[in-house]
Amino acid sequence: MSMSPAYQPAGQVVAPGQPDVIVSARELFKIDTDLQVPAFSSPEEHVPPLDPDYVFDRETTLALLAGFLHNRRVMVQGRHGTGKSSHVEQVASRLNWPCVRVNLDGHVSRMDLIGKDTIVVREGKQVTEFQPGILTWALQRPCALVFDEYDAGRADVMFVIQRVLEVEGRLTLLDQSRVIEPHPSFRLFATANTVGLGDASGLYHGTQPLNQGQMDRWNIVVTLNYLEHDREIDVVLARCPEYRNADGRTQVSAMVALANLTRKGFTDGDLSTLMSPRTVVTWAQNATLFHDPALAFKLTFLNRCDEDERALVAEYYQRCMGHDLPDDRRGPGKA
Repeated sequence: MSMSPAYQPAGQVVAPGQPDVIVSARELFKIDTDLQVPAFSSPEEHVPPLDPDYVFDRETTLALLAGFLHNRRVMVQGRHGTGKSSHVEQVASRLNWPCVRVNLDGHVSRMDLIGKDTIVVREGKQVTEFQPGILTWALQRPCALVFDEYDAGRADVMFVIQRVLEVEGRLTLLDQSRVIEPHPSFRLFATANTVGLGDASGLYHGTQPLNQGQMDRWNIVVTLNYLEHDREIDVVLARCPEYRNADGRTQVSAMVALANLTRKGFTDGDLSTLMSPRTVVTWAQNATLFHDPALAFKLTFLNRCDEDERALVAEYYQRCMGHDLPDDRRGPGKA
């Protein structure tokens, strides 16, 4: 088998379903570290697609790699649009580690996680058969299970998860009278907009305070928030190759500067919403579609702002982009 220099044989016989190569985190993720991490030599159907232009945050990457290497439970917390879920997926993709995401919205139930008895036809007869839920299914496989919007989960669902957060991570199926042992390559991650203490900003309706006994079971909590100015430019350019020239980089730099002003305005209480990195990428993409950055800005962000705040946002636009936002695009707010 031919391998990239980043992938080297594990040097020992490994059991089926366990990592069989060792990878260099420095070469694979382009971060400053000497960490060597186990990985799978080939992907399977549940390995996320690779994004070759993804820009990794060093601290978040090291936290996630500790989860894969040492079976640590890792929660990634941060503002919306910072790439929390995609960060987990792209680490898993480069490790060829199967990865499944579950959004813990209000409709996910205990039954969805654990499973239920269903009636199936076997040899012409109806029989009752247990159909495992996503947690039961993933727990028995080499799989990284990611709970998105972890702080929006229902209380009864969270108590199901609490048991598998412990070191041994066994799951008891009361209806089946059996205990499931986790697969040696099962890993558990979560992403959240808050850190389990509730949301005082009003940005994340539906989130709630988490049981602190459960939060204590997460071995690592890492914060992924907005990047430094130049790093965020690199992220936008990775998503929008048409801007990869001198003029394009200058325009993206102005867009990121405007986004940073909205974030500061939100922190200072002047704005009730802000531009995430995802919003900047969408703005850049829409500007290419419409050939009009001002119109694209209106359709991407301005129309989401409170009417009384649009004049301030228009001032941010003028300050960063070097020209006024046309009056008819400001909305009802007055300059």
